[in-house]
Amino acid sequence: MTSNSETTTPPRGSAADVSAARTPLGMWNSKPRQPATGGGAAAKQTARLARGLVLPGLIFTILLTQIPFVVTIIFSFLQWNQLRPDEIRFTGWDNYAVVFTGPDFLSALRATVTITGLSVLLSLLFGLLLAVLLDRKFRGRGLARTLAITPFLVMPAAAALVWKWLMLDSNVGMVNWSLGLFGIDPVQWNTNFPLVTIVMVLVWQYTPFMMLILMAGLQSQGTDVLEAAAVDGAGPARIFWSLTLPHLRPYAEIATLLGSIMLLQVFDPIAIMTKGTGGTKTLSYLLYERAFIGLDIGQAAAFGVVAVIVTIGFAMITLRSVFTIFVEGKVR
Repeated sequence: MTSNSETTTPPRGSAADVSAARTPLGMWNSKPRQPATGGGAAAKQTARLARGLVLPGLIFTILLTQIPFVVTIIFSFLQWNQLRPDEIRFTGWDNYAVVFTGPDFLSALRATVTITGLSVLLSLLFGLLLAVLLDRKFRGRGLARTLAITPFLVMPAAAALVWKWLMLDSNVGMVNWSLGLFGIDPVQWNTNFPLVTIVMVLVWQYTPFMMLILMAGLQSQGTDVLEAAAVDGAGPARIFWSLTLPHLRPYAEIATLLGSIMLLQVFDPIAIMTKGTGGTKTLSYLLYERAFIGLDIGQAAAFGVVAVIVTIGFAMITLRSVFTIFVEGKVR
């Protein structure tokens, strides 16, 4: 005779039997026992397959980028001038001593920082202005956006040639022709204002890049917040200053950092328009001058190694700053 208070034993192999397995302490285990499966092996096999697919591209990238850099490091320890190609000998750190003791490196570094800083700042301001204007709804907005992006799609050498001859030439340039309408004499831009000339070209070319990033930030802003602020009586200027600008801060930081990395390597406008005169001799142009004008391979390699180290250091700092923007709690 079975008592009513007696617990009914669940059938073996049922879900209740699995969930009611006793632990060594006599407590009921709330976690069901997991059946042995091949999930771990399948995950490892998938990971190995993914690494195998990426490995050829990774090896090719390493060979394509690191072998030339290693060769450049080897050349930087040699005395090798193309005027005397047979006289190649090991000089140790002499080429690096020339880099750090001579006046060219510091002046080139100063020119690089000046041109990069001015170009990024002005590009960011004009990009913000264009982003705000083109974010509004009006007829022909798609065409206007396409035309605004066009300068960034032009090759740097082609852009430099257009500005040198079509825009800034003292005889047929459109800028001097426009100044002549107001009775102003033609200006020798490339000779008298080389730094201004380079910054003008770079701002014209990189403003669309800043505009694209800032426009993405504007389109990600919720309209409900803006409408609520307008209902509360805030004007357009107050809304832009108190709501839109704080929202665009992470996007402006990304645009500034990425634009700085790209502009650190600028070469084409300087080589075509100013030849490094008037404080426009950057690290990139200094490397070209030592290698192809001075024909000193050893010193050019030393300048190249130092320039790469400076660029990598700046890139590491900026990329770390970019990554912290996307970390939870870091967005300001």
